[in-house]
Amino acid sequence: MDNFFSTKHFYLIRIQFLGFRYHGWQKQSNIKTVQGMVDKTIAYVLQHKNFKTLGCSRTDAMVSANDFALELFCYEKMTPDFLELLNQNLPSDIKALSVDEIDESFNIIKNAKEKEYHYVFGFGGKTHPFGAPFLTFLQETLNIDLMKSIAPNFIGEHNFKSFCVNSGEQSQVIRTVSECSIIENTQYKGSFMPDESFILIVKGPGFGRHQVRMMMAFLFEVGRGNLNNEQLKKALSTGNAEFSMGPAPASGLILHKVDFTK
Repeated sequence: MDNFFSTKHFYLIRIQFLGFRYHGWQKQSNIKTVQGMVDKTIAYVLQHKNFKTLGCSRTDAMVSANDFALELFCYEKMTPDFLELLNQNLPSDIKALSVDEIDESFNIIKNAKEKEYHYVFGFGGKTHPFGAPFLTFLQETLNIDLMKSIAPNFIGEHNFKSFCVNSGEQSQVIRTVSECSIIENTQYKGSFMPDESFILIVKGPGFGRHQVRMMMAFLFEVGRGNLNNEQLKKALSTGNAEFSMGPAPASGLILHKVDFTK
């Protein structure tokens, strides 16, 4: 057998998945992950395990994706029906969107130009439990107008140390956010979804661990009247916050889109 990395066949596969029953993308021993399920399916289709997959992002447990990208390294050229066979054998909560052969110089981590995340949430009275995989719902009243006005202040290059979990000395905490806004949710709808819900949209070239969920958690506290814009500005300029909080729940977070440089 030739050395694994002597192969000249590289593919970019885009998938969608509902992450509610998975412990994130990255494969882990004795734990159900999206990568583990995808690899198991590819092995079944190819009838061997002489391949490797690498994802564009790790994603947290229960996080979903509208457009997740993974790189497939393999020994043989994929047949035209590979995409169809993949979807025939993937579970119903994972769908392959496209399979494209790429150049070996492509790097799924370094070539990621921008990632767009959506965080879907609502608030008010108790909502239908069927919506739990798709949004976070708070049984209280939030000042949504104030949250909308403060969200854009995350835009720019800042020190996000206070908004990244386990951000040690070696962590990259200087991050750039190109868009941060809250809009009404007209995209993720269903009879079991609340009549009114919202989406936090965050875009940037890369994010720290739990960063988007921590940004959402801060805005929840703004909506509750516990935190304000001055505290946000100080935290982003110094990296030291006067407040302490955990990340917002994972189930409302969706990796919406990943753009790559050519």
